[in-house]
Amino acid sequence: MLYWLLDISRGWLVEHKLYWVFSVFDQVQFRALAAAGMAFAIVLLLGQRVIASLMRLKIGDTGQSDAELLRQQAQSKANTPTMGGILIAGAIFVSVMLLGDVRQFYVYMGLIVLVWTAGIGAADDWLKLTAKRRGTGRQGLFAWEKLVFQLGIGILVGYFGFTHGNSPAELDLAHVANLPFQKTYDNGEVNTHLVYLPMVSYMILATLMLTGMSNAVNITDGMDGLASGISSAVALGLFILCLVAGETGWARYLLVPYVPYSSELAVLAGAMGGACLGFLWWNCAPAQVFMGDTGALCLGAVMGYIATVIRQEAVLLVMSGVFLLEITSVMIQVSYFKATKGKRIFRCAPFHHHLHLGGWKEQQIVSRLWIVSILLVVAALASVKIR
Repeated sequence: MLYWLLDISRGWLVEHKLYWVFSVFDQVQFRALAAAGMAFAIVLLLGQRVIASLMRLKIGDTGQSDAELLRQQAQSKANTPTMGGILIAGAIFVSVMLLGDVRQFYVYMGLIVLVWTAGIGAADDWLKLTAKRRGTGRQGLFAWEKLVFQLGIGILVGYFGFTHGNSPAELDLAHVANLPFQKTYDNGEVNTHLVYLPMVSYMILATLMLTGMSNAVNITDGMDGLASGISSAVALGLFILCLVAGETGWARYLLVPYVPYSSELAVLAGAMGGACLGFLWWNCAPAQVFMGDTGALCLGAVMGYIATVIRQEAVLLVMSGVFLLEITSVMIQVSYFKATKGKRIFRCAPFHHHLHLGGWKEQQIVSRLWIVSILLVVAALASVKIR
């Protein structure tokens, strides 16, 4: 919004020799960093008020678990308010609206993904966590209901994302299958051996990325600071990748797909990183608030959306290794449990509970998985240069 106003008033500012005061807003790098700072400040300043409001509404976690040790620990957190993801989603939305170029397709589509998935999570959180107070009614959304809405936004993003990037010629790189270690450019020209995704394949990939990442972050959100800390690291990686993908010089130098106007998504990634760091202030052990489905679903979906647009799905999957480990552990555990009629591979799923039941303390698990995630982000970014 501020950039839009700057664009409208640029002539007047130049005429009155005032443009130099605001010229820094023409730099997407500055606006992206400013969005990170603004989102952090919003969450930090509004945190106590929102937490107090959630406590008055008695929106607290249920503290349920199927393992005795975990049940005892969860009961100690039963009065901690959840649905704090409204802080994260709200801070991201406001920061991007103010500092992003909201006229750009990729920006407003990203905001739609954010609001849509945060709304799914908020509906689920509200129904589930106020059920006891209400006495009757729904105990949250059914799994298939959440999945339908997640798949719906994935399909829409896939369709409109594909049709938006259909021309001119270099925009076709917005559809390329960007494989690990693949050179997009060869001797300064677009590599003739690239594989381009047809619309159906692009839509399927976009849907899988948004839905899969959304659920992966949601499953990981089970310990104080775990999901918010990892999300901060992944957002930083996406921030860098957006700046590279949206600048033709950087994209050609690193031999990755150039996607025009995608650098504006750095504002969205920066706001996401800042909001997660701000939320970590309130969510670190002992947590004063949990993000709930409201925050987890939208964080994962936005990550998947950004990676799809800038054609860096494989790099995101490396950066999100902990998220993938968590959701995979649940899938394996459930499948094996059903196939063997009651046997388990892990002590408890998701994987962070397996570690907990193995004797690791909660803070040890969170800190070590943060370290692993940071190393994965570094490795993923380094892999971009190896082509």
